[in-house]
Amino acid sequence: MISKDTLFALSLFPYLGFLWFITRSGQTPRLALIGFYVLLIFVAVTIPAGIYSLLVYEESLANVDWLHGSAEFFLTLSNILVVLGFRQAIIEFKQQSK
Repeated sequence: MISKDTLFALSLFPYLGFLWFITRSGQTPRLALIGFYVLLIFVAVTIPAGIYSLLVYEESLANVDWLHGSAEFFLTLSNILVVLGFRQAIIEFKQQSK
């Protein structure tokens, strides 16, 4: 049986493919593209934070609030950047359509 950790690690490859395609397309708003890349920072922070929480607190990351919240900040930042990037693109598109 495949563990959730293995699935988490394997999910990185389709996401990297997604990033490659949207970057090459040149059609993704810059701020949104940055947001999609910030999600990689979230992954890079979450993995060591999860290991730290297991070693130091003997708890999963979800049970160590300060550490979990700190890691989730990057997910929140990523989401905000994606939304603002597409919002800006919609506003610019509407202005050009007038």
